[in-house]
Amino acid sequence: MCSVKEQEAINRLMAFLQEWDNGNKTTRSNILNDFIILNQGKTGPELEQEFSQGGSLFLARLTTWLRLSFMFGTCLNELLQAISIFLSAASGSPYLLEFVEVGGILTLLEILGLKEQKEENMREALNLLQILASSGRKFKELICESYGVRGIAETLAMTRSEEVREQAQQLLECLAQGNPKYQNQVYKGLIAVLPCASPKAQQLALQTLQIVQSAVKSSPSSIVEALLGVLQTMHLEVQYEALQLIKALMHHNIRSALLTGLVKLLKPSLKDTEKSRPKILDDPSMSLLLPSLPVFMQQAAAAKAVSMLSQESPDLCEELIRLQVVHHLLYAIGNQEHADSQRQASLALVYLVQTSPIVEEHVRTAIGETLFQLLMTNPETLYMTMDLIQAEILISNKVNIPESLHGKPLVREAAERNI
Repeated sequence: MCSVKEQEAINRLMAFLQEWDNGNKTTRSNILNDFIILNQGKTGPELEQEFSQGGSLFLARLTTWLRLSFMFGTCLNELLQAISIFLSAASGSPYLLEFVEVGGILTLLEILGLKEQKEENMREALNLLQILASSGRKFKELICESYGVRGIAETLAMTRSEEVREQAQQLLECLAQGNPKYQNQVYKGLIAVLPCASPKAQQLALQTLQIVQSAVKSSPSSIVEALLGVLQTMHLEVQYEALQLIKALMHHNIRSALLTGLVKLLKPSLKDTEKSRPKILDDPSMSLLLPSLPVFMQQAAAAKAVSMLSQESPDLCEELIRLQVVHHLLYAIGNQEHADSQRQASLALVYLVQTSPIVEEHVRTAIGETLFQLLMTNPETLYMTMDLIQAEILISNKVNIPESLHGKPLVREAAERNI
């Protein structure tokens, strides 16, 4: 037999649930707002006490209405906030399981995928997914099995909200950690974000890839094209993150492919430059914008990457030299389409000259003593001081170092270089 107090509590609960069941949109909205105000931060046992051990009955009603109405946006934000009180409650693991069992994860992902979704609703949906992902590996796997990585990555790439982007990035990072079964799926999802039009999304994806990289044993070849493509950016913060990731990837299986790709970018083909040229630049009045063409930004970033990697280790330096990087750097210095490309290539080449006697010998022979001294004296301003004949000498150089090694050491010892 129930005590009088217990019976009164049960009666209150039944009256509350009946009010919800019979209520219209306005009534339910008021119930939700009161619930959110009165129960924020409560634990699972406290919520059960509030609902006379019937908290799950109210949660079931919330999730049912969510599934039925999320496409219409009816009280959607309030619904998501109310559900988050249950899911985030300490000692509330039964609520998590109940929510997942009724298809809660799929509903949240569908909310993210709706066109013209309100920012506030996306924030709350991501918050609920974050609560689930932070609750253990089992929930991370369920999100990934529900094609969650794709949905969250698309949100990161396409949303206009800074806050939503950061939430999506943090959620992807969480899904990649402590989730060995699906960490490669998250890694590939982040790679898929790189070609997007949002510089901020590119920056966040690159930062997360660097974090996830340490846990990934081998990188898919698709990252090479995507990462080299990011170097076309005109946003220095994105370029910086891309260069840092390139540096980290030098310890992985795609090292050779990345180095080969970087070297090729130093000498873009005519087809590449035409393909990347915006139509607006065909107007003669727009000729001053030519240095900002993406392909030449990419060329400058590649030269910067070559310089950075050459200084990273003798092995990388030697591999770059064997890939004919000297020939390509000389071409980039002489190609007067983009001043920063010339400057970055000059700095990279000077380091290689100081590092390798083979490079010094071949560069001096290829460009002549006068131009060689100009290069070594002030590489940052060489592009401003050389004439058209000197530029043509650089562009048409025939340096081919690997065929002329004759067993000589390729790179000086650090003490000998003294640079």
